[in-house]
Amino acid sequence: MKDDRSPVPSPQADNDTPAPLVALGSQVLSEAGQGDMVWGHLAVRDPAGRGVWMKSAGWGLEEITPERVLLVSWTGELLEGTGKIHLEHHIHTGIMRARPDVNVSVHTHSPVVNAFSALGEPLRAISHDAVVFAEHGLPRFTATSDLVRTPELGRALAADLGEARACLMPGHGLAAVGHDIAHAVMYAILLERACQTLLTALAAGGPRHWTSHQECLEKDAVVWAASQIDAGWRYWRRRVEARTRA
Repeated sequence: MKDDRSPVPSPQADNDTPAPLVALGSQVLSEAGQGDMVWGHLAVRDPAGRGVWMKSAGWGLEEITPERVLLVSWTGELLEGTGKIHLEHHIHTGIMRARPDVNVSVHTHSPVVNAFSALGEPLRAISHDAVVFAEHGLPRFTATSDLVRTPELGRALAADLGEARACLMPGHGLAAVGHDIAHAVMYAILLERACQTLLTALAAGGPRHWTSHQECLEKDAVVWAASQIDAGWRYWRRRVEARTRA
């Protein structure tokens, strides 16, 4: 079983600074189909410890450029950039304050994840995508389905997330985290894919077979080793670059 949190690399891999990383991660999430008009966001921990870098409110994920990225303090003040701060910045500040290992966090309104969350079903590992969530489980945020617009709700979300890589937010979407941009974004994408596959099986009468917990841990160490997470991330980067050129 791998420990993908030690050592913790800088979130500024590939010589990217936080604003371009936020823009790229946002573009990838959009390319993967997780956009919801102007809602949903990704945040990167500020290397200097001042807060988090995240997209400006009022823009879709696919519209984010480095110029539309803000530095938001731990208490919700605008430190750098021009634009409006998302009300739900507490998602990111709450999680990153509770999880020093997390350098990047994602929140999207995936309709697939919302549909799966509404069923109250466990995430059975009937695909490779699901095994990545076996080690720490897939918790549910239970405090509210409303906006996470207070520090208290941010802390509650972080508490429900615990040590997990992602969390269902029933009626609201998902939260996913990682020690770098590749892991956080890929976990969000893999969660949506895993939910979609299981929804298909449930619609056909429900799965009769799924991977055991122990085998999930063994598969995760191979199928979703850091090299494979990076390969997936680079694939999505190429898709964004191709769309941009087109």
